[in-house]
Amino acid sequence: MELRSVEELMDLLHACRGAWDTPDRSGDPVDLHDHALQTAALLRRGHPSDKELQVAGLVHDIGHLLRPGDDAGHADVAADAVRPLLGERVSRLVRMHVAAKRYLATTSPGRGLSPQSALTLTVQGGAMTPHEAAAFERDPMSEDAVTLRQADDAGKVVGLDAGVMEDWRTVLELVAAQHARLGAVD
Repeated sequence: MELRSVEELMDLLHACRGAWDTPDRSGDPVDLHDHALQTAALLRRGHPSDKELQVAGLVHDIGHLLRPGDDAGHADVAADAVRPLLGERVSRLVRMHVAAKRYLATTSPGRGLSPQSALTLTVQGGAMTPHEAAAFERDPMSEDAVTLRQADDAGKVVGLDAGVMEDWRTVLELVAAQHARLGAVD
């Protein structure tokens, strides 16, 4: 699926209410909707001028909704879905959020993962080898991907009010319009 309008994306994000990262709800303690809002809000607080990073946090897990049960491929599914609308940087950050988890498992093995993230790490390739970690570090987006991952890990708090999805419509429109303008120049 490729998202072609902010309206389509908003519909998908609203559909995340009551949808979970695991079909049997054994995973993270918040639904995909609250997780998206919390992750994006953390990124907004820490990086207020980086709208693309915030939007990547908002949409990073929609692959769980588009292809339920595909823990290994959910990042690729989400990245492919948002690329036409939100551009290459948002898509790459979404794609890299799993690699960033693997990287952090290598470089910071004592850091806490949610029980579900620890479980899915295995099917996502496990901790990176030193060679993989060095290659990841060379990617110009690696630092932003790690920042997204850290917000992803922190954005799983039951009952935390991180606003409403509709608050993000304007930001999504801004990023989509910026991508459309850049795409028209290419």
